[in-house]
Amino acid sequence: MKKILTILAFLITTSIFAQDTFTQKHSEKLDKRATEIAKAYDKQLEMSTKQFMLFEKKVEEFLITRNKIENNFTGKTKLAKLYNMQREETAEMADILTSIQLDVYKQIKDDIQPLETINKK
Repeated sequence: MKKILTILAFLITTSIFAQDTFTQKHSEKLDKRATEIAKAYDKQLEMSTKQFMLFEKKVEEFLITRNKIENNFTGKTKLAKLYNMQREETAEMADILTSIQLDVYKQIKDDIQPLETINKK
């Protein structure tokens, strides 16, 4: 019975903490960008090494999603999808950051990762 429970617990935790392999196919450019973003946040959040690595991977996942949205949508639909994606990203960061760090993250997120940049001509 203990072996069954151990195996069951292992499978559940593995599936909970598994990375989305579909979004892990990425380019070197996105990997570098994720590191830059994570470092920018780390200046304010003072993350532990483990937090930094998890944070960086999460940012990378959402950069992939963001690129897909930007390439496939325009106008209000694009903005709505980006907004929902950012809300989901913030919610997932709550699993990585402490509550104090999360509060700071929410305050500085718009400066580091704006929803959309408008080019004025």
